[in-house]
Amino acid sequence: MSLMPKLSSTLLLCASLFGATDGEITAFLKKGIANNPNISNLQINVSGKKNLPALSGWQVYFITMEADVKQGNDTRHINQNGTYFVNGSILAPELVNVKTGERYNETMSPDFDDAFYTKANRIAGEANATYKVAIFSDPLCPFCRRYVPEALSYMAKYPKTFGVYYYHLPLEALHPASVALTKAAIAAEQKGYDNVVSKLYKVDINANEKDEQKILNAFNKTFGTKIGLDDIRSSSVLKQFEFDQKTAQSMMVSGTPTVFFNGQKDSTKNKYKEIKVK
Repeated sequence: MSLMPKLSSTLLLCASLFGATDGEITAFLKKGIANNPNISNLQINVSGKKNLPALSGWQVYFITMEADVKQGNDTRHINQNGTYFVNGSILAPELVNVKTGERYNETMSPDFDDAFYTKANRIAGEANATYKVAIFSDPLCPFCRRYVPEALSYMAKYPKTFGVYYYHLPLEALHPASVALTKAAIAAEQKGYDNVVSKLYKVDINANEKDEQKILNAFNKTFGTKIGLDDIRSSSVLKQFEFDQKTAQSMMVSGTPTVFFNGQKDSTKNKYKEIKVK
């Protein structure tokens, strides 16, 4: 379920002459959701904002929303992110450049926090490489299975140029098997196996498989490992798994593959190809 209120393309906020405050923006968004009797404990916050360079006077707001949502007899805690654009007292949920076709919702994101460039997430290149490339991916995402091995193979040839950081982001609703598969990969990485991410995309498993043992069997067959259920449930594996998920949430990543190039979201996913390497 999405908590994001359905808004028309451009809305006028009840705000001061000099523009809406953060409080007025969150109150406005909350008003569009709070009347739903199935939603409780709703929290809406501004997690960040920045100027929109292409449009004078506009700012992009990064919003986090949390709530308890009743669905039938169950109640789920939902945590979602949203992007909104503000100019004075005008709020728009989407901005599109009709001349270039650029959708600013897809290209604008928070700046990548240096704290997310960890040793555990670096899978290729040097820590002080000229360019840092962050990849969020689901190993069973069809596009990822084509894109990631090719991109990684290329950038790994130039360790001084590209430092590649990888964040496991299984999309459980689309590919249930990716969760256990991801945890198996983390376990293998922590056991010291090399090139885990590169091989991960070769695992042959039905994306809808939910039996963890069957998923591990497929993983071990590909890797020649003996990763077991206890391994993927270990505290160290779960800690890394949660770190990757929280990083994705902080960067407002919801789809795969998502790529950041030197701290900025790369909607083309191919900026690395534009770099002249020796």
